[in-house]
This record gives sequence, structure tokens and C-alpha cells, in this order.
Amino acid sequence: MDARFSDAAAAAAVPGRQQHDWMRLIAVREKEHNSISIYLSLGSGRNFSPAFASLYLNASVWRSNPQPTPPLSAEPPPPPVVAIWHGKYSVLTVDLFSSFSRLQDRHVKKNGDGQPLVDSSQDYVLLLGYENQTHTVLRFKRKLDTCDVAYDVPITNDTMRVIYMYHDEEPHGSSYTPGSLPDPAEAFKQARSLFLTQRVNQAPIKLDARMKIMELRNQDVELPRADNTLHWCKMFKLSDINRKHHLIRYEPVFDSASSVPYLNHIILHECQGSSPELEIMSRENGRPCYQADRSILTCNSIVAAWTRGSEGFSFPTEAGYPLDSNQARFYLMETHYSSSVEFGESNTNSVKSKVMVDNSGLKIYYTSALRNHDAGVLSVGMDPNWRHIIPPGQEHVVSEGHCVGECTQRAFPRDGINIFAVMMRTHQIGRQIKLRQIRYREELLPIAHDRNTDYNYQEYRRLNSPVRVLPGDRLIAECIYDSSGRAAITLGGLTTREETCLVLTLYFPRQKELTTCHSLPSLPTVLHSLGINELVPGSNPVRIASPAELSGMTLETRLISYDWRNNFKSFQYVTRKGSFKPLCWSAKNQPLAGTESLDGYAPNITKSYKLTKSCSFVRPVPGTGTGGPSVANVYFQNRNRYVTESETNVDLPLVEDDELDDNNVIEGAARSKVSRSSATESMGLSGAGLAGLHCQLGAYLLFIIFLNSFRIA
Repeated sequence: MDARFSDAAAAAAVPGRQQHDWMRLIAVREKEHNSISIYLSLGSGRNFSPAFASLYLNASVWRSNPQPTPPLSAEPPPPPVVAIWHGKYSVLTVDLFSSFSRLQDRHVKKNGDGQPLVDSSQDYVLLLGYENQTHTVLRFKRKLDTCDVAYDVPITNDTMRVIYMYHDEEPHGSSYTPGSLPDPAEAFKQARSLFLTQRVNQAPIKLDARMKIMELRNQDVELPRADNTLHWCKMFKLSDINRKHHLIRYEPVFDSASSVPYLNHIILHECQGSSPELEIMSRENGRPCYQADRSILTCNSIVAAWTRGSEGFSFPTEAGYPLDSNQARFYLMETHYSSSVEFGESNTNSVKSKVMVDNSGLKIYYTSALRNHDAGVLSVGMDPNWRHIIPPGQEHVVSEGHCVGECTQRAFPRDGINIFAVMMRTHQIGRQIKLRQIRYREELLPIAHDRNTDYNYQEYRRLNSPVRVLPGDRLIAECIYDSSGRAAITLGGLTTREETCLVLTLYFPRQKELTTCHSLPSLPTVLHSLGINELVPGSNPVRIASPAELSGMTLETRLISYDWRNNFKSFQYVTRKGSFKPLCWSAKNQPLAGTESLDGYAPNITKSYKLTKSCSFVRPVPGTGTGGPSVANVYFQNRNRYVTESETNVDLPLVEDDELDDNNVIEGAARSKVSRSSATESMGLSGAGLAGLHCQLGAYLLFIIFLNSFRIA
């Protein structure tokens, strides 16, 4: 079957038992059939040939399809065998040592021993299988949504977990009987995250006389040690782009394999105008970002953003980011390094004991063949700040960052902007992110929604089609966190142990009036969420004046002793409905004119949307022979509905926000008892820290595709 439409791909190196063992996986989506077909390739430079493999799903990009070779004979699909599992893993097993390729749809019990069981609904179809001296390649397909809600995970634009296993023993006995597969505990296993429904950087760039390539690299940055974080800023002066070009692609350039685990993100900022500070920084090798005076830097326009797990980004053919030395010649590259627990125990002592330096950076591709539109980046979300409080011990904490309509009304062109890609970012305890769009009092369909975020893989994802945002529209970055594993509050900030809630939107046509559109809970909202009416003016340590039952108590004591379990609902209500401070900033790092004194409140939504069901089916009611909705079907339908209730605002005690906020002792008291990775972490210009997910799983030579719709933890 030929793929007429391709928009998804994935591949990854598999660190197997031999040096050159690897696995490649290509997912090819077919629009006409609403299905996805996948190439799976196992191979080695040493004639590696696994006996049995189980695929769960993997990330990274493979830029070419395997060459056609004579296929193995495919065994007819096996008859259905009843098995029910509610843990939301979809499993595919492949027998590779037989004279034919056998492919089975299986599932794993949530609290079982990891043994894949044959699924009652066989939803994967083998299309092609072949072997040579170095490769075993399979191509199979399934529908994006099989409607098998009890056993399969729908393939959506969410971050999908792919867990793969393989083992060098053959299955024994009947492939349907329990225990016929090799012991999962002895298999080789790893997990990766990726976007299955899109192909990232799949098409190679065509180099011609109009195309230029430039590398922007750090210079001998000493990597952090002892679980520290470093935000490093290096200024570049690009004076030789004498006329307008379009940046059409960028990708990371790594100094060495040993420094890659330290890299969390790299963000390239465009600086407006010229100043002595910009010129001085451009002649340096760089400096910690906290030593750069942010107030005098005019670098508030994002050009490119790379995060761990990404292979870069290619702009669509209709747009490119404008580069012109006559308009902007200074560019600030911010690199977030983190020495964290993602290192294996065997690597920790040998790697961290050495002083290491890094020269990684970005490679940019730009062309004089201009495209139709100039692209820009708009950051939407919660400003990284201690006022962003996430209580401990909660499985579902909602935070919202607002880009209010007053700001989009002043900044956007009359016809609006067209968002074509988003990067959604949280840190370690983030679980879901949604970019909401409000027009007047109506909530439109979300621009993007990821129900399964992975802070170690927060790549730009393309939208199916650009979404228009008009002047006056409100955008809301909504993040959901799971703090059940933390005993202390988590505050907003720049380090990976702190939290963030940001969505970077790529759009066209570009405008410079609004590049950062964040919000921050007002200080009255923060105090009211903690049951505090008033603080004692000028007190140090900060003490509570009212209510009477809290009078004289320090703010630090309140944070430590607050009963989050019984007061969480009240806290959540106040923080979502209370007042906030809109922060609307231009490319020159200055507030948007007319927004300095704005106060924001949650929108009063009177009309919302409903997602249409992607599955509509009935199962026979046992004993009747007639159709009826199954429990799984009802759950599936409800899961895909989203209706927003009418919003109301919260009346807060009158407290002077600016007056209290000047007292930095308040922040000190709040941060003194917060979950942090280190007391000496360096601070940077923006928060997008990503700490690695270190999965120590076992091993088998199965190929089981586990599509995991929930976080692996």
C-alpha cells in the first residue's frame, strides 16, 4: 500500500547489547483511511538479528524509507482471543525468527507481571516484512482510533510514550498461551516519547546558491556539577546579512555525546537596536544569564527554541523568520544546562567528578528566496515567579496564564495572526497543557491540547491547519500538574525543580508590538488563597495581621502548616477566579503602551464547544443479542467532551499589590520552604528547564508496541 500522505515519522538508536544494535520506526499516516502505517527496522553492523521483539514506541527522525526488498510471507491474522485490560497500554508483538512474520495485537495488565496477552480485537495489519544480513524490517498499520477503548490507546497529537522490548530467545509453544513469550523481566526495554501524527524535519533541505548555513556555538562553557543548574547567555553580532533573508530551519549542534545530557534547552533571542551593553556582550565568550542586566537588554523576541529530545524545526513553505542586519544584528543565545539525576549511577561518579566544558549551539539555515510571510513567536502563559504556587500532595492542580484581549487588541493586525505550530512547556510535574482561545464570551476549540506531556520531550508541534487569532481574542495557557509525590509546595521559576506554564506559538504575519503575553496572580489573590487578609507592614520576618486567628503568625509558618488537603479546593478556586496582573511586553522588552495598569480576571464564558465523538459503536448486551452502549464506549464519549461552566470572579480584600510586592522578604519567606533542586542554582532569562526521564526498565527480544496514554512513572 502506497502512502499518499505522510506526516509522521520516528526513529531511534537502541542501546542494545552490541555496540551497533539499533531500531528504526517510521509511522506513515494515511488521510484517506484515517490510519497509520509503520515501518519497523531492527539491525546491527554485526548481523544482529533478534529472535522476538515487542515494540512500545519511540522518538527521533529517520529521513528515508527502507528500500523495497522481497517480503517474507505474512501469516493470516490469528483468530480473536478474548482478553480485557484496563491499563491503557496497546501492545504489538512480532515473531522475527520464524519463516514468516507473525504480528499480534496484545495488551498488558496494569498490575500484572508484564507478560503481553493477546487482544480480543486484532487491530494491527501486517503489510510488509523482510530480512537481510543486517536488517529486519516490518511495515504494519492500524487506525488512528480503533474504537477499542478497553484495550487500545488512540493515536492522537498528544505526546505518545513508546516502550520497546526485545529478547534473543524464540517464543515456545503456542503463541496464544500465557508464558509462551520470553520472560519480560529479562528483556531489554527502553522508553521514548514522540509525536506520532506528524513528521518533523522529515524532508531534507535542498541546498542551493541562495541557501546559507550558520552555526552559533557556545565557547568552552564549564558544565555545572553537583546537581546545579546554569543558564548561560552568549551574544552574537551578525553584521553580514545585508538584505532580508528567511530562516527556514534550525537544529541543534552538539559538542560531544558526554555533554548532551546536560543540555535542557537553547533559545535564540533577537535584540532590538544597538547599545554599548549589547556590543560588549558580543565580544565576550558569554556569561551566566543572571549577570546580564535584563532591564537594559532589548532581547525579548524569540527566534528559535530547542528543547531536549528535539531534532530542530523546519518552517512550513509559506513562512520563514526574517533575518536582516539592517533591522537587527544582535542575537542572544540562552542555554540551560542542568546536572541532574538523569545520569545513571555508573556514570555519575566518572562524569560529574571531571570538569567538563561545552561548545554546543544551533545550526540555522536561511535563504534569500523569501517566502510569503514573516513568521514570529508569541509566548503565552504564566510568568515564572514565586506567586505561581502549586500545593503538595495533589494529583490535579490547574494553573492558568492569560494573554488578555486588551493586549491582543492593541498589538495584532486587523486580520489577526495565524498560529501554525506550538511548543508547550512545563517542568517535572506537568501532566497536561492546553492552549485555549476565547472570543467575546465564547470559548472556541483549543488551539492545542496535550493530555500526556513529557518534560523531557517538548518539541514544536505543527497544527493540522493554521488557527486564526483576532484582535481582542484572549489566549489561555492551562497547565495541569501532579504534585502527589512532593511534600512541600512548588513555586514558579526557571529551574527544573520549580515549575512553569508556557506555550510558544509560531505564527504569521509577524508583529513586534507583542512578543510576551503572560500573567501573574496578584498578591491579594496569593494571600487570599492562603486564608490571609492582611500582612503587617514592614515586618521582617513577614507576619500576618489578619484574620485574628492568624495574627502574629509568620508567612513562612503559614506555608509550612497550611492544611492543603482540606483547603485545596478553596485555594484552587481563588487562584483561578481571583485577580491577576497581565504582563504584555514588546520586542524591545518594554510594556505594551496602555497595558501597564491593567487588572485581569477570569473570563465570563457563556458559550463553549463540544468535541465530536470519533467513535460511535455498540456492543451486544450479554444474553440479549441486541446492541447497547458499553461502559467503555460511554467513558470514551465522556472523555472527549469538554464543556466550560460559567465563570465568576472572586472578591478579594483591598490590598495594595505594588506596595506589598516591593517587600522582597515575602518571596524569601515563600521560597524558604519550597521544593528545590539546589540552594545555589543560577537563574536565567526564561524558564524552560527540562530534566531527563531516566527509565531503568528491563529487557526482552519481543517487539511489543506499547502506546501509553499516561505518564510512565
